[in-house]
Parts: sequence; C-alpha cells; structure tokens
Amino acid sequence: MRPQELNLLMVFDAIMTERSITRAANRLAMTQPAVSNAVSRMRVAWKDELFVKDGRNIQPTLHAQNLWNQVREPLTLLTEAVDPKAFDPATAKRTFRVAVTDIFVDMAWAELRCAIEKEAPGVNIHAVPYTIVNTHQILEDAEVDMVIGTSGAISNTFRTEYLFSPTFICVMNHEHPLAKADLKLEEFAAADHLLVSLSGDVTGYTDQMLLQHGLSRRIAVTVNHFSCVANLVKRSGLICVTPTSAVATDIINGDISATKLPIELMPQQISSIWHKRQDSDQGLTWLREHIKRIISHNVKVETKQVMDSLCQQNPAMCDKEHSDE
Repeated sequence: MRPQELNLLMVFDAIMTERSITRAANRLAMTQPAVSNAVSRMRVAWKDELFVKDGRNIQPTLHAQNLWNQVREPLTLLTEAVDPKAFDPATAKRTFRVAVTDIFVDMAWAELRCAIEKEAPGVNIHAVPYTIVNTHQILEDAEVDMVIGTSGAISNTFRTEYLFSPTFICVMNHEHPLAKADLKLEEFAAADHLLVSLSGDVTGYTDQMLLQHGLSRRIAVTVNHFSCVANLVKRSGLICVTPTSAVATDIINGDISATKLPIELMPQQISSIWHKRQDSDQGLTWLREHIKRIISHNVKVETKQVMDSLCQQNPAMCDKEHSDE
C-alpha cells in the first residue's frame, strides 16, 4: 500500500467515527478543506460516493460501511503499535461518550465531574441515551466509548465488567390500597401499572413472569426514563415496578411508599460494556475505574438507607423479611 493510501484510510476512519467532516478535522488536527480534499481523492481512488449529507452530519454509503468494517480494527492496532499514547489525566484533552440511563447519571455524574475537575480538567463526559436495543450497534459504530447497562448475551467482540445486580421494588403513593407489606399477586396484577420502557415496548419482564402464573396486568402509562416515576406514582393511582436505585431518594425522604414484589424477578447484571478494540485504551480504563468505584459505593449506601427507611415506615415488612429467613 502506498503511503498516500494509508493516509486516506486514516482520514476515512476519522470521518466514519465522527460522522462529520468538521469533527474529523478536529480529531486529526487538520483543516476542514484538507479533509474535504481527502474525501475527493477517496471517491476517485475507491470509485464510490462514500458519504452523503444528512442534515449537519453525513452518512456512509454501503460501500463505505463495508470498507470500514474491514479496515478499522487493523488501523487501530497499527496506530497503537507505531504511536502508543499513554493517558495522563492531568494533561489529557479528550471527550468520552457513554450510553447510560438517567438512573446512573443521577447516581454517578456529579461525583464523576468532581473527580474530573480534580484529576483531569481537560476531559469532557457526554451522556448518550441508552435504549437497550442498540447497545452493540453503537459500540460497533464507535458512536460511544462505553455503555452502562444490561449486557445480556454478548459476543467476543465486546468486553464487560460487572458493576452490580439491581433489586426491584413496587412503589405507589401513601394512600394507595396496595401500600402494605403483604401485597398479593392477584391484586398486584389487577392494579394500573406504570412501565418504564427504554425500548418502546409496552410489556416487560414482569409481564413474562405474570404469564407463567396465568395472569396479566394493565400497562396504563409508559415513560422512557426513570426520573419521573416518583412524581407520577405520588400524584396518581399507578403502581410501578422499578429498580430501587431509581427511587431511593424519594423512599428515604418519605415521599412515596414501597413494598416487596409478590413475584420473584431474576436479578439482572448491570455492567460497563466496551468494544475490544479499546482494550488497551488507558483513558477508557481510567474512566471505567472511576465509574465502577462511584456506582458500587453509592449502590451499597442507597440500599442500606432504603431498607432502614422502609423498616421505619412499615415495620411489618421488615418483620416479614426476618420471618422468611
């Protein structure tokens, strides 16, 4: 391969990663006209349009996407071999993009920003919506550096690091007739439910478990983020199955009632997930370590505070827990 063709591939890789001529130019420390000229040479050399405009961004043609699938991993390995870059937090100028739900933004972002201000003032941290269905694709397409969520079945293309297994709880307003320790499965199923659906589906794992008991429930309201759960159940007759972390503050403050689910939900594993091409990325390792430290600590603290609060609000629930052990 001639040197100029390798240079074009490096520019091509930056454009595919950033989906923008301007951002690719910034990434490569080149001028925008220089990158545009490189695109013109690519089109002639590779006999394809390669990129088409999509608003302020650009989208690759099928030929460009197929080419990138073949060259991006070898390019990453080649770049690391000839130009290994140690990550120095104190001097780093870098933006990390993380796909994450609002639960973990609330749980970790403030402390993470404090760590960044202290250790890595040139680092930016951008949260990207987490939707479950596109986890692998956004990592494959390098739209994000990392995902925080359920890993599920995952190929050897990706890496995971376990963070914690959430517990689920049923929440409602204090006057709700189901705000009690001995919630029965039939009355739980008969209630009007609020469902947090990150995928857009109108059924969830709870519905699958209810079907095994020959029951179904009415999903009266769906939302696509967790931060509104407490306010919705507090001001309505809805109940909601939710991770404890999503409503911990509201339970601790006594704003809503919570009780144990009358149905067993298998615990999910929440992990950080990244592409194997970033295994040796020291900057991402630094970020992962901070996020794991913050989330692990806060989950332990919140869990204890929530259980203490529930025992104070509803001693019968704690008595029942102890009698079951």
